Amino acid sequence: MNFNGDKEAIDALNVKYKQLIAEIGKAIYGQDEIIKQVIISMLSQGHCLLVGVPGLAKTMLVNTISNVMGLQYNRIQFTPDLMPSDIIGTEILDQNKEFKFIKGPIFANIILADEINRTPPKTQSALLEAMQEKSVTSAGHHFKLEEPFFVLATQNPIEQEGTYPLPEAQLDRFMFSLWLDYPKFDDEVTIVKNTTSSHKVTLNEVISKKEIISFQNIIRKIPINDNVLKYAVTLAGKTRPESELAPAISKNYLKWGAGPRASQYLVLGAKTHAALHGKYSPDIEDVQAVAIPILRHRIIKNYKAEAENISVEEIIKQLM
Repeated sequence: MNFNGDKEAIDALNVKYKQLIAEIGKAIYGQDEIIKQVIISMLSQGHCLLVGVPGLAKTMLVNTISNVMGLQYNRIQFTPDLMPSDIIGTEILDQNKEFKFIKGPIFANIILADEINRTPPKTQSALLEAMQEKSVTSAGHHFKLEEPFFVLATQNPIEQEGTYPLPEAQLDRFMFSLWLDYPKFDDEVTIVKNTTSSHKVTLNEVISKKEIISFQNIIRKIPINDNVLKYAVTLAGKTRPESELAPAISKNYLKWGAGPRASQYLVLGAKTHAALHGKYSPDIEDVQAVAIPILRHRIIKNYKAEAENISVEEIIKQLM
C-alpha cells in the first residue's frame, strides 16, 4: 500500500468534499446533515432510503447532487401498476425481425426510486439485483450497470394506505435510512424567498465520475485499527437479542437485530466519515457518527418497546 500516495488522495477528497458541500448548498438549504450522509453513502458504494413527507425537496436534492457530480440521473415514480420491465427494460422485435433490448431507466448513475413502497414486491425486487450486483438480467441476458451506481429511494411515512412495506431483505440493501425533517424557520424563509422570485442558481460540476470511482477505491484501502473494527462488530452484535453480546436493553426491547451487513457498513461508513474530515484512519467516534442511520432500519422493536414508546434511536444511543 502506497500510504503517502493514499494520504494525498484523502487530502484531495477532503478538499473536494468541502467544494461539494459549498456547491450543493447553493440550491439546497438547511439539509447539511442529510447531504453529508448521502455523500458518505455514495463514496462507500452504498444506497440510501430517504423517509420524509412530500415537499421537502428530495427530488431536488438528488438532481442537485447528480449535477455537481457530473452523473446521469433518472427518476422512477413507483406506482401500483409499475412492472419490473418498466425499470430494467424490455426486448422488442425490430424491423429486421431481430430481438433488441431497450434499456430501462435503471441504466443511469443515480436512480431516484420515488415512493418505493407504492409498488408491489415483484417490482420492488427488480431493484434488488441492481443494488446488490450492480447488474440486471433480462430475457436470459446479463447487463452490467455503469459505475458509479447509486439508488436513493424515498418513502412517505404518513400515507400507509395502498402501500407495500419493504421486506427486511430489501431494507438491508440500503446502507442508510435517513429521516428528512422540516427545515428550520430561517432556512424555510430562505427557501421561500429564493423559490418565489426570479432567483436562479447555476451549478458547477465539482467532481467527475472517474474521481468518484478513484475515491471509492481509496476508501476501501484506508487502514482501520482492530479496536475500532471490533467496536463496530460488537455494536452490531449488541442489537441481536439472542446474542451473548446483547445487553439488557436489547433483550428487553428488541425482537430482531442487525446482520453482518450492518457491521460492514459501520466500518465502511466510518472510513468514509474519517476521510471526509481529513483523518487517515477512523476511530470510534467515526463509527458512532454513522451508527444511527445504518442501524435504525435493521432493528425491529418488540411489543414492550412499542407499549413504553421507546424509539429505535434511543436504543442505539444507549448501545453506543
